[in-house]
Amino acid sequence: MMDYRYHTYIPAETGLNTLPVNPCRLLDFRLLKLEAGGTWSGESGDREILAVILGGTATFTVNGQVFENLGTRADVFSGKPYSVYIPFGATISVQALTPVEIALPSAPSDLATEPYVIGPDAVESGRWGAHNFSRTYHRILTEIAQPNLPARRLIVGETYTPSGNWSTYPPHRHTYDNLPAEAQHEEMYYFRVTPTGGFGVSLVYTDEGEQENVMVRDHAMQMMPAGYHTVVSAPGYTTYFLWFLAGTQRTQAVHEDENVKWVGGQVATLRSFGL
Repeated sequence: MMDYRYHTYIPAETGLNTLPVNPCRLLDFRLLKLEAGGTWSGESGDREILAVILGGTATFTVNGQVFENLGTRADVFSGKPYSVYIPFGATISVQALTPVEIALPSAPSDLATEPYVIGPDAVESGRWGAHNFSRTYHRILTEIAQPNLPARRLIVGETYTPSGNWSTYPPHRHTYDNLPAEAQHEEMYYFRVTPTGGFGVSLVYTDEGEQENVMVRDHAMQMMPAGYHTVVSAPGYTTYFLWFLAGTQRTQAVHEDENVKWVGGQVATLRSFGL
């Protein structure tokens, strides 16, 4: 049995932080951290980027277009985010108006489009699952919730898993292109935990017996080129993860683990009892 070794921690120093390792072919992730008054400039190259403001306020300039005073939440546990879609071939400048943290998931793109802002009012929220596999979500940039927002590959959202609960349960994979049953997508999770000092556990496994079970704390990254995956929060703590996917298309379809998929069929019954 092989260890996947598809997890790491991204540094969280002032400036632009990059992944120490990345087994994915399409997806990449960077974390931008600036103090108040700090600036950063760069280019998107041949990639599309969704800049998700994790906490703080900043002004973005993308290809000369200025998006001022974006960001109202103090941290990821304080409401819905502001995000900026940055197309390929763009010049980017960020000025921090307060201390700010910005997630920068990206994927290859050839889509010629203008940059745009996704405000909190455009982010769909809801609840998945029931009972001890219930969790809440934000859909930030998805074909389902934002069908009119252009993107080539990126699919992005946030999940909040309460104390002791499971997320992405039953575990699912999106390893093969077999629509409508399954769509091939790479995926990454970027984690934060509250209160400080807590942790969760991320599990990834395949039909061939490969598996990876790891403790996740603040700034942990779980990278999933393939495989079933699920997350659980330690009692007393809430885990947050930014999830983002990329594949040949943006239609989402997953295949649940056949051994435990029956659990998902109990959601309606459990909710009818208020669970």
